[in-house]
Amino acid sequence: MTPVIVYLIISLSFLIFQFCTPLDTITPTRSIKDGDFIISSGQSFALGFFSPGNSTRRYVGIWYHKVTQQTVVWVANRDSPLNDTSGVLSINAQGNLVLHQNNQTAPIWSTNSLVSLMNNSEAKLLDYGNLVLLQSDTQIVLWQSFDYPTDTLLPFMKLGLDRRTGFNRFLSSWKSKDDPGTGSCTSKIDPTGYPQLFLYKGLARWWRPGPWTGERWSGIPEMTRNYIFNFSFVNNDHEVSVVYAVTSPSVISRMTINESGVLKRYTWNDQNRQWINFWSDPKEECDYYQKCGPNSYCDPYDAVQFACKCLPGFEPRSPKEWYLRDGSGGCVRKHGVSTCRSGEGFVTVARVRVPDTSMALADMSMSTKVCEQECLGNCSCNAYTSADVRDGGSGCLAWYGDLVDTRTYSEGGQELYVRVDAVELAQYAKSKGPLAKKGILAVLIVSVVVMFFLVVFFLSCLVIKRRKRRGRKSHISFNATYLTDSTHGGELDESIGNRDSPFFSLGAIAAATNNFSADNKLGEGGFGPVYKGLLQNGSEIAVKRLSKYSGQGIEEFKNEVALIAKLQHRNLVRLLGCCIQDQEKMLIYEYLPNKSLDFFIFDEIKRSLLDWRKRFEIICGIARGILYLHQDSRLRIIHRDLKASNVLLDAEMNPKISDFGMARTFGGNQIAANTNRVVGTYGYMSPEYAMEGLFSTKSDVYSFGVLLLEIITGSKNSNYYHEPTSSNLVGRVWDLWKEGRAVEIVDPLLEESSYVHEILKCLQIGILCVQELPNERPTMSTVVFMLGNDTSLPSPKRPAFIFKRSYNSADPSTSTEGVNSVNEVTVTMMEAR
Repeated sequence: MTPVIVYLIISLSFLIFQFCTPLDTITPTRSIKDGDFIISSGQSFALGFFSPGNSTRRYVGIWYHKVTQQTVVWVANRDSPLNDTSGVLSINAQGNLVLHQNNQTAPIWSTNSLVSLMNNSEAKLLDYGNLVLLQSDTQIVLWQSFDYPTDTLLPFMKLGLDRRTGFNRFLSSWKSKDDPGTGSCTSKIDPTGYPQLFLYKGLARWWRPGPWTGERWSGIPEMTRNYIFNFSFVNNDHEVSVVYAVTSPSVISRMTINESGVLKRYTWNDQNRQWINFWSDPKEECDYYQKCGPNSYCDPYDAVQFACKCLPGFEPRSPKEWYLRDGSGGCVRKHGVSTCRSGEGFVTVARVRVPDTSMALADMSMSTKVCEQECLGNCSCNAYTSADVRDGGSGCLAWYGDLVDTRTYSEGGQELYVRVDAVELAQYAKSKGPLAKKGILAVLIVSVVVMFFLVVFFLSCLVIKRRKRRGRKSHISFNATYLTDSTHGGELDESIGNRDSPFFSLGAIAAATNNFSADNKLGEGGFGPVYKGLLQNGSEIAVKRLSKYSGQGIEEFKNEVALIAKLQHRNLVRLLGCCIQDQEKMLIYEYLPNKSLDFFIFDEIKRSLLDWRKRFEIICGIARGILYLHQDSRLRIIHRDLKASNVLLDAEMNPKISDFGMARTFGGNQIAANTNRVVGTYGYMSPEYAMEGLFSTKSDVYSFGVLLLEIITGSKNSNYYHEPTSSNLVGRVWDLWKEGRAVEIVDPLLEESSYVHEILKCLQIGILCVQELPNERPTMSTVVFMLGNDTSLPSPKRPAFIFKRSYNSADPSTSTEGVNSVNEVTVTMMEAR
């Protein structure tokens, strides 16, 4: 073979090899120089050379490839910058990844893997931001960047300590925005005592989120598991570590520590092209480590008095300094008291970041009850709590010295049980209120009252059955009133008080909600406030407390109890029971942590967390829930108040329809009814119901159509558009649909081109549901079929309610609240909410 042919073959072979080498990999024969970079297989991350801020020095780093604003998440040579662009990153003869400058012999930076094999390794950038050095043939990881974090914690990156080797993975800040060198702020897990996370400034403790509670760090209430984020914590003989993950690949999230000593968690908002800061700490005075001295706690919610307060049973060490608002000296046990076998006990301090656990003793095998007994039996034990708050609490944390760095929260945290003397214990019991004052007597009274109501309910049921047999039609007693607008009211009333809807005592609900504390309030519904509660068995509940001035009387209250008690579906909220006592009427539901759909869908930031797949799942879930009400439940049920705020979301963002106070039932083949009492919400009512009081399954279909359009557009139907025709959302959608420009009304956050066809199909289904005539709207069974199948849809006609209420911009007082224009027919709403 001639030399020319040999040269061509060698050159061609080299080009083929270079072409076939993955773009995410550095090999012994393929290096990268300044200006080159590699990209992970899913194009999420890139690795290359960069200069931070206003600096001209060069570093090798990893950054987000899809994020328009360059965001570096890891730096290799953070403390050994390059002065020019002559850097080369390559695999050396020993199989290590090395950074050289100007062909110098000694590397600027190296992975220094001791187990690598000569010419048998490669460096690959993975799609979750981890740079790994692999043994080529076995793909065994020899080194990884996740083991050497800089200032950023990425999803699936481990933070913590290997107890066997002492190897510690921790975050350290940059020196400045222009210098990624190792800064003075670090965040790491301290394994001393019971492990906890700390943020340090230099060697000083700066902030402490507390120990792991089984769900989150004690001092980060925002760190709640949901459908987007979840957390896992490991604490055993081998390691102590924490990992956070995202459940959706479309969510771009990171946690960073900055040079000021602030830990932040960000999520990228692609619509606004910016990072959204969802959480940061420390952010207020009580966050900082030992803001108040030993045996005290910091209360940031007391705007009038001193934030530092002594724990129960303690008093200021220096009253003078305390008076001058200097709490650094802390508190000491009150003078002249005995807490050793003198009738002492424990006072509960709720919703706190528990004290520093560095000196606490932990026993995960011990129950909380046994923990209390052990602590009470040791005169040196000053406080205890559950190590794991899940399932009612388990494990034991006990303090035998000073209680340091405690603070309170409006929600979250955990309960701390502080040892006090007999006098303090009696004073606390006295201050807890009427139920605590009466003690056992209160329990007996509540029990008697409950038994009385049960007997009355039983007798009422017998009366109902007898009257039904005799064919009489009359009003029944308080406990068995027939439901208006319902052909089966009597049958429903019999369910009240049965085993499907157990009664709760007022005392139990008051205890669960911390006596209806404002801190436990979740929101205000149409008929009264809703509170979060925690039962003694550890179950979280939502308590709907009807206001005495509420429009929902005993009719609606019993209606909601009777209806939901008979309903069992994954997309309907579950009723746990009710309470009727001392002029109180309350409904007890399962607690759903993600609040209601309107909390997300009408908020510019939170809406970005709902991509199209999640919104479509929510739409389908709502549709299945309504179909169950209309067709599959034993009684045909018309909800009559379907709207975004009445769709609750569980931890996985699954929708659950709630608020059945306005619901009505049909029996047999009945498909429609009439009422003189029109109730509902502006913007969601069908025209025949709003104008004539006629309601049917098609009324709910109309409401579902409005809700579907709101989910797709991210706008309320009542929102105003600056158009001459003053059209509302339904009208705006219709106008753009006619012009073939419907995609313009779609929420800009939904830019996934692969789903445009499905989004427009759902938009068309929404228009079909809001047709003016009921018989032109599809049934819910048809809606569910259309959502789940790729089928041709009928062409919609002009929908109803396409103009909004009149409004005189010059005089806001002339706004005709409750008056709609329905295709040029005016109607006055009654009891619209």
